[in-house]
Amino acid sequence: MHATVKQVREAASRWQDRPVLRPAADASDVEAVTIRYLMYVLMPAWFIPGFADYLIHRRTKIESTSGVRESAIHSLMMGEVAIPVTLTLLFETNAAVLAAAVAATGVHEATAIWDVRAAVNGGREVPPAEQHLHSFLESLPVMATAALCCLHWDQVAKLRTKAGRRESGRLRLRRHPLPPGYLAAVAAGVACLIAAPYGEELWRCVRASRQRRNVS
Repeated sequence: MHATVKQVREAASRWQDRPVLRPAADASDVEAVTIRYLMYVLMPAWFIPGFADYLIHRRTKIESTSGVRESAIHSLMMGEVAIPVTLTLLFETNAAVLAAAVAATGVHEATAIWDVRAAVNGGREVPPAEQHLHSFLESLPVMATAALCCLHWDQVAKLRTKAGRRESGRLRLRRHPLPPGYLAAVAAGVACLIAAPYGEELWRCVRASRQRRNVS
């Protein structure tokens, strides 16, 4: 029992010594500050606006207007964001991860345009509050990807050469995994504020579409 307690204390001490968690010695410790910004500012900032966007879709009766098509696009956009988020949380940030993040960000921007077009063509009003939320949500992947590229510029440089892409083209699990509590909190936030609400939205739209077909 004593040995187990000692091991737990040593493990906790090692967590505190890791660069990701250790407070920056001063304001010039740009890497530590940026990592904390990505982990504790940008990541949580995705949840609340995402949930607020869902509430506006519900208030504007998405199931009675643009319906399944627009809701399916919303689910697609969540998946596009989930790819680089998952890669960044679980794997070393190398050229492969950065390339995936850049590609996902570009596809997400194109899908965001498709999303608004589907809403308008489907007869759903997109109020000013929702438009501002869209702007904010669209900027988050861009800011996160740009910050990662700045932190790992050596990996960006490798993308320019065939040999560099081959050398860093494989995914590698993090040598120092992020704290399990942090990963659990992110998973809970995604499940409760993103996956469940937008899953309910899609189910509601599918149900309304079936009801309309049965009536006709």
